[in-house]
Amino acid sequence: MTEPKASRFPVPPVNSLPEDIRTRLLAVQEKSGFIPNVFLTLAFRPDEFRAFFAYHDALMEKDGGLTKAEREMIVVATSSANQCQYCVIAHGAILRIRAKNPLLADQVSVNYRKADITPRQLAMLDFAMKVSQEAQLVSEADFAALSQHGFSQDDIWDIAAISAFFALSNRMANVTAMRPNDEFYLMGRLPKA
Repeated sequence: MTEPKASRFPVPPVNSLPEDIRTRLLAVQEKSGFIPNVFLTLAFRPDEFRAFFAYHDALMEKDGGLTKAEREMIVVATSSANQCQYCVIAHGAILRIRAKNPLLADQVSVNYRKADITPRQLAMLDFAMKVSQEAQLVSEADFAALSQHGFSQDDIWDIAAISAFFALSNRMANVTAMRPNDEFYLMGRLPKA
């Protein structure tokens, strides 16, 4: 049996990539022990790789009113609705680690409305799902509901931007047949010894 491909598009050898991209991939590999297939798949188009990860990092790695775990909840819930296997598996692993909860990612990916989350997080995910699935229906009532849960204008922007950005990511992952790395399936499931 041959090993499944990371993507239906060609994956360039790491040593053939532009230096900035190669350096980033090697740093990720050093930190996690492997190179996630999203990096390898998007390296096919270096300029788009740079733009994608610049926006990803701006949304997902900053401090603000949303925790990093909450940001990952948005990705997992909306990616599940968009049927994106790669993002549910990969970001589910990150959610388990950031939330320090091995159950949460599975709950959120199957039905966030029944997950062990706070009413504030439920409101956040309801809005994220509306942006992901029916953005044309977003209204002032949505903003008022989020404000009642203590979300600021910046927080609401972040929820919308993460949902919208990962709608793009979900679609590209599906089109490219991006395969989740096997390593993601076990990450964060058991406490570190």
